[in-house]
Amino acid sequence: MHGSLTLLVGGTVLLGCAAVASAGSRSARVRPGVEVLLTDSAHLIRGRRLGLVTNQTGIDSRGVSDVEVLRGAGVRLVALFSPEHGFRGAADPGAAIATTIDSATGLPIYSLYGRTSAPTDSMLAGLDAIAIDLQDVGARYYTYISTAVEVMRVAGRRRLPVIILDRPNPIGGAVQGSVLDTAFTSFVGRLPVPMRHGLTMGEMARFANRELGLGAILHVVPASGWRRRAALDATGLPFVPPSPNLRSLESLFHYPGTCLFEGTTLSVGRGSDAAFEQIGSPWLDAPRIIAAMRQLRLPGVEYAPVRFTPRRPGDGKYADTSLAGIRLRVTDRSRYDPVATAVHLMAAIEAVHPDEMRWNARQFDRLAGDSGLREQLERKVDPAVIMRAWDPERRAFQAAIRPYLIYR
Repeated sequence: MHGSLTLLVGGTVLLGCAAVASAGSRSARVRPGVEVLLTDSAHLIRGRRLGLVTNQTGIDSRGVSDVEVLRGAGVRLVALFSPEHGFRGAADPGAAIATTIDSATGLPIYSLYGRTSAPTDSMLAGLDAIAIDLQDVGARYYTYISTAVEVMRVAGRRRLPVIILDRPNPIGGAVQGSVLDTAFTSFVGRLPVPMRHGLTMGEMARFANRELGLGAILHVVPASGWRRRAALDATGLPFVPPSPNLRSLESLFHYPGTCLFEGTTLSVGRGSDAAFEQIGSPWLDAPRIIAAMRQLRLPGVEYAPVRFTPRRPGDGKYADTSLAGIRLRVTDRSRYDPVATAVHLMAAIEAVHPDEMRWNARQFDRLAGDSGLREQLERKVDPAVIMRAWDPERRAFQAAIRPYLIYR
């Protein structure tokens, strides 16, 4: 046994259920886990002193913060915890976050992205349970699931129940890209899942609890009314930027692919108005690259030449420098593969700029989940050949993940 799991849908306890229909599916609107908790699953927190891991994305369907919602419902909220980018979501990527006090409530906000990535015994002292409400973005590189794993690991040792307040995957349930090789596990690649994994935070938590042997007493409170195919803008839920450089739903759709450029000599647009929707550098021959990409006729995406100037980019790339760039635009979400697009882009740029296109091997391989992609691109292997080799591992993943799925 690796801890226990309770799925709660419409007030019904479902034990060991592989997949359930979302409650409220007859309604066009979706309720996030925090609302389901209070209306259908309040026994999980009744009379308990609760800790909450959250940030600006932890809101109800009206956009009201979990902290306000829970306190307004009489929940004994006694401690807050924050992931990368901090409780307000404004800190730069990778910036260490200090522990502080919430001025609105007087509650401590313990940082889990600074001196420690896991809650300490003193942080958890006096808690009867800990809840997690963080909006994942649908890409393996995003660190919020790594924070959740660390919380579950420590809570499992203390026999402290963990409650995941689930949310939709904002870019839907498509599964694309390669599966991480566990030899390349890191904070930007904590689980052996594809680059675009198609899961919710609750589903990833179920998978992690079993596959990593975390031993957490895990309760997942699903988002009611969500179907896997639905993107966030089809749910009626408000969009809140999950981090400073993911400012739009469009950027989230590109992120599973464009994030790979973080490990190259190109900018991903950090410090611009369209981070992760565009790439660029001072030397990029954008028209030539675009012409090559259009010949490929990759589905669901269009390209346009742009110029942009990164201001305080955070990654240190080309600050205050005018860059030639390529802007991506999704034209058909159901057919778009951001990972395939990014890999073809890298190959095209390498062909046109063999002297300028470079990889930061350590960073790129951590993002890619192994060294194979970089090594094959350096050898100029056809991207189509590279990606065909990913098909068996992705099919194996989809079979393995089936017992952990919650939504249809």
